[in-house]
Amino acid sequence: MKAKQRLSDLRAMTGDQLSDELMKLKKEQFNLRFQRATGQLENTGRITEVRRDIARLKTFATAKAAAKKA
Repeated sequence: MKAKQRLSDLRAMTGDQLSDELMKLKKEQFNLRFQRATGQLENTGRITEVRRDIARLKTFATAKAAAKKA
């Protein structure tokens, strides 16, 4: 997914949707690490991509929580 589309999708998500997406990405990250450890991972760049998506998602979740409090 392109970065601008991804950002607009994240802005439109609710807090629950963000947490669901975070859980999905963490499971994918675990699976990718497991594949790397067993030597089955073909696309090593996906690990970095997922890690950055998790950080991006946490940033949006924190911003939404702060906006909700204010």
